[in-house]
Formats: sequence, C-alpha cells, structure tokens
Amino acid sequence: MVPPHGLATSAKGGVNNDTLFLYGGNNQTMESVYTFDPHHMIWNPPKITGISTIRKSSLTGVMGYNGKFYLWSGRTPIISNDMLILDTISLNWEKGSLVNAPTPRIFYGATLLPNDKIIYIGGLNDVTTEFDDDTLNIDKGIALSLSEVYLYDMINDNWDVKITTGKIPSNRCGFSSVLGLDGQRVIIYGGAFNNPGYLDTTLYVLDLTNYNWYIPKISGIIPKPRVFHQANVVEKYMVISFGIGYDRTVESDILLLDISNNEEYVWTTSFVPSPSSTSDPLPTSSNNSSDNSKMVGAIVGSLLSGIFLLVGGFFLYKWNKKRQSQNNINNYNNYGQEKAIPTEGSKNENMTNHEVVSAIVNNDNYYGQEVVTTPTNNDGFKFFKLLNKK
Repeated sequence: MVPPHGLATSAKGGVNNDTLFLYGGNNQTMESVYTFDPHHMIWNPPKITGISTIRKSSLTGVMGYNGKFYLWSGRTPIISNDMLILDTISLNWEKGSLVNAPTPRIFYGATLLPNDKIIYIGGLNDVTTEFDDDTLNIDKGIALSLSEVYLYDMINDNWDVKITTGKIPSNRCGFSSVLGLDGQRVIIYGGAFNNPGYLDTTLYVLDLTNYNWYIPKISGIIPKPRVFHQANVVEKYMVISFGIGYDRTVESDILLLDISNNEEYVWTTSFVPSPSSTSDPLPTSSNNSSDNSKMVGAIVGSLLSGIFLLVGGFFLYKWNKKRQSQNNINNYNNYGQEKAIPTEGSKNENMTNHEVVSAIVNNDNYYGQEVVTTPTNNDGFKFFKLLNKK
C-alpha cells in the first residue's frame, strides 16, 4: 500500500512502457518512488541505484521518449534547484544540468515536445502565496510570468529560454498543459492567477512555431475554471480531471475538450472513440490494441493522480483536525473568511462567504498538511485552508 499523501507526480514508463511510476509527495514515511503494475494490480517500492536523492513535492514530472522520468525543481520543503532524472528501465538515478536553468519553482506547467525537449511554463517561487478558492485570484504573492518559457533538451542536457508574444496569459500557477494533436502548440487550462487588470480567461494556446500566445475560439458549455487538476490527451480530447474551484454538485470531475480542430475547440460531454488514436504526434503502431492501451494508460495516470490527492488529503485532514482539537479546539475556528466575490457562471446564489485557500504554507509548517474537501449544505464541497501541524 502507498501511504496517504499529496503533491506527488506520476507518469507511465518502464521496460514495456506499461508501469505507473509515482514519485515524491509530502509524507516522510513513504518511499520516494512507487511503481504500479496494472496487469497484476500491485504496488511496489523499487530498488533504485545511482546518486543519492531526496524526496520532492509540488512538481510536475515528465516521462521522456527514452524512458527517463525528468523531475525538475519542486519542494524539499525549500524550493529545490535540481534536475533529478530517473531511468525507469535501468532503475538508476541521475542528475541533469542546471546551466541557464530557470528560477526554481513549484506548481508549474511542464510538457513533453516531439523534438525531445520539455517546455516549462509559469509556476511559483514564493511559498507564502495564497489564492481565493472561488475566483482563483491570487490574494497574496505573485506567480511567475508566462512572458518567457524554458526548454530543456533531453538529448544534449541543456537549457534555453524563449520570449513569448501575443495575448500573454496573466502570471499563474497550478494549471495544466498538454501538447496539441499537431505537435505545434501547447494548450494550458485553469490555474490560480494574478489579475492583471483585464478580463482574464482560463484557456490559452502557445504556438510553438513563433512562441505566440492566443486565445482559441471555443464552443460548448464552458466549465468553471479550476486549479491543481490533471490533464492528458486521449485520442482527440484534452481530458481534465479533478482539481479545486468548481462545484461538484453541478459539474463533473472529468471535463472533455475536443481539440481536433485548431480553428475551434469544443467543450463536450461525449467521448467518441476513433478507429485509431490521433493523440500521439510521433509515429505509432497501427494496432488498435496498442492504441487502446495508450488511452487506458493516460486515463489511469490522470485518475490515480487525482484520487491520491483527494483520498490522501482527506485522511491527513482528519488526522490533523483530531490532533488540533485535542490541543485547542478554537484554533481552527479562528481562520479568517472573506466575503465571496461573485463570478460569472456561478450556480450557487445562496453562498455568502468563502474561505481564502492557502495554496502554499511556510516551510516550517509544511509536512502533514493538505488541501481537502468536506461536504457542505451550500456548495457540495468547500476547500479549507492548509492545516498547520502543531
């Protein structure tokens, strides 16, 4: 069994590219790496050789085409400045170059590109940042700018920076990013952001041919934005799962965005399988069973990541709440609340107050904390502040 935890990262790799690798998290009692065998439904902490490493959290791991798991920056609990590389085939730890690497950060976007590069976007380098759980606007602190993005070359082990143009998104963190079906654009969704003074949107596209940001034309029922969710491309859909910022009584945990037409993306509630997968920009097998395996693997990875965050967070919350109530039952009740800020598309007219969610907490109070959900009469679920372990 994997101990309850949160803020880990996962990806599919291994000798046959059919093993889920789960790395990191904020529970010091667990191993740094666990593997999940979907054929036998077994979790194991593998024996890994190589350099000595330390567990990190709040990062986005990327599995390369070479079977190596790239784990840049993150929290230890200080924000780490390193590139850990786990070879999931030989089970060996390595380290990558930091020459010209960007500012260390957490809760950033990271996407694998067809040219053996990883693009890193946005995030946080301020561990005291807080955001409002209804508007997702950052109330305290500043997220990192998306006016520049960073490329890590997995083949040559070096970094490069690209200056972006166009409709540059506001500074943000905790968003998701995927590669478009043509391999020429990165799509980002959601996140907590610093309002720059204009009407912000939640869906942006970065054209990789000229590094120009633009807002795509979209149709369908537009969902409420969310933060700290997961996203994968499955066939022609960007599949978004779980997160914070939406009302589960009126909106699904799983969102589907049809990205097959770059002229217009469509929010839909119907997943229509195609005869062969079009989600991989690289050449793939024409065998349908192989395509189905990729689709299942992507869905499993996304769902497991979300479930670990929700279930693990729930148990940590219950444990913390019981311990705090024994020391001083009034501690939790003293957390401040803000008056709700009305947002377009809100479906709960009875809600009058929202707690400000602390997205990150001070280093000394980090471990044993988690964002969790509890049912309420008004909004189905409300996210409480990160609980300080006394």
